[in-house]
Amino acid sequence: MVRNIQLRTTLLEESVEDILKKKAAKYLKTPIQEISTIKVLRKSIDARKSTIYFNYKVSVYINQPAPKNNEYSFEYKDVSKAKKIHIIGFGPAGMYAALRCIELGYRPIVLERGKNVKDRRRDLKAINRDHIVNEDSNYCFGEGGAGTYSDGKLYTRSLKRGDVRRIFENLVFHGATEQILIDAHPHIGTNKLPKLVQNIRETIIRHGGEIHFQTKVVDFKIHNNNIKGIILQDGSEMPTDRVILATGHSARDIYYLLNNKKIAIQAKSFAMGVRVEHPQHIIDSIQYHCSGERNELLPAASYSLVEQVKDRGVYSFCMCPGGFIVPAATAPGEVVVNGMSPSKRNNLFANSGIVVEINVDVDIHKYEHFGALKGLEYQKDLERLAFTSGGRNQTAPAQRLTDFVEGKLSNDLNPTSYQPGLKSAPLHSLLPKLIGSRLRSGFTAFGEKMRGYYTAEANIVGVESRTSSPVNIPRNENLEHPEIKGLFPCGEGGGYAGGIVSAAMDGERCAEAAAAGL
Repeated sequence: MVRNIQLRTTLLEESVEDILKKKAAKYLKTPIQEISTIKVLRKSIDARKSTIYFNYKVSVYINQPAPKNNEYSFEYKDVSKAKKIHIIGFGPAGMYAALRCIELGYRPIVLERGKNVKDRRRDLKAINRDHIVNEDSNYCFGEGGAGTYSDGKLYTRSLKRGDVRRIFENLVFHGATEQILIDAHPHIGTNKLPKLVQNIRETIIRHGGEIHFQTKVVDFKIHNNNIKGIILQDGSEMPTDRVILATGHSARDIYYLLNNKKIAIQAKSFAMGVRVEHPQHIIDSIQYHCSGERNELLPAASYSLVEQVKDRGVYSFCMCPGGFIVPAATAPGEVVVNGMSPSKRNNLFANSGIVVEINVDVDIHKYEHFGALKGLEYQKDLERLAFTSGGRNQTAPAQRLTDFVEGKLSNDLNPTSYQPGLKSAPLHSLLPKLIGSRLRSGFTAFGEKMRGYYTAEANIVGVESRTSSPVNIPRNENLEHPEIKGLFPCGEGGGYAGGIVSAAMDGERCAEAAAAGL
């Protein structure tokens, strides 16, 4: 017999041997000897009160053995001679689109402007150490997209867009730990993602797909509103009648290309702000109600904060416990910051984007003459401002949190995980009032919600600008562009996803749509 039940343990009980089996026996009023196995299906932490609990959903196997570990498998076919579907971009959307194409019996031809994960590391080192930005190989562009060198956060609210479990199981199939199927807020980690991404690449190639790195698309050949070809930077042309456009939210050249060709795009509301960095022990002490080091059974604490300020949301974004801040610029002359964590989340700092909603129809009238690109141009101006105020390299402008709120230039700054370094700058006066004034009110409110969060020991670092695309590429019910037959806008770049999992699900959907009728 198998029974699925909910169990709860305290922090003290968690270290007791066979605690789940003992609790299950008591709950089910069954002799403990009759319980052969406890299989954990779900695990979360409840730290809302001083007594911390671990919540479990488990399968209890009574007088019968548990099945062997699941072997996750997918029916990948030999598609080396099959019809082609071209995919531009090899981030989560592009990777899962390619995998789904193979399952459906079509040959994915992937074109990625950046380098593979191994070669990409040199360019990440160059931006961190030498402040050199390679426009086609950086934290955003390259094999696996921005997701490769991120926390690998897999939490999503996009439960209606596809099969979340299927996405997770595919990650396990390609090398992720089964723990991502259990944790309430799963993540993989920057140190493990590159190998996983490489495994996905090898699956695609082994089954007849193609992946072309350092291959930048510069134009489309369109005839009678049908896509007929892809033109590459080297001048060569690839004939095609199905293109999945999965270029990510930082491929600005694609937006300019579509706009110049009079292919419909739309301005989209987005969010911008700063990244705040605390010593991790401060966040631990707040969230776990402890002093000194957190219990070894507890992971580095995270948080999620939101406040309405003057009819706009101010909220935390991409919170990275035990992580570090990285330079995410995609062109010289701009400073962009992002956050990520290793799998153990064992760095000394916690960082999170704190951003303000920007309504492109109301908030940025001075940019109306840019049309559909008005949000993009606003975004670019703030990134240039960060570059100038940071010292005209990848050093980022920063301020102590309390000085920012109080409107004072910081005489010195706290230690940071940001390798290119920080420079004290008056972000309270440099940021547009639309953003700066709301951030100041938001931080004050957050300090009231999390006692100890508002502290001089925290830095704010500018700017956090790539939360989502400021441009939407429209599509109709069959996921095809309404004007260009055969073009399927996909993932974050199209404005249809907000993270690894939602982008992956959208990639699968677009592959199915592109394959229909081919």
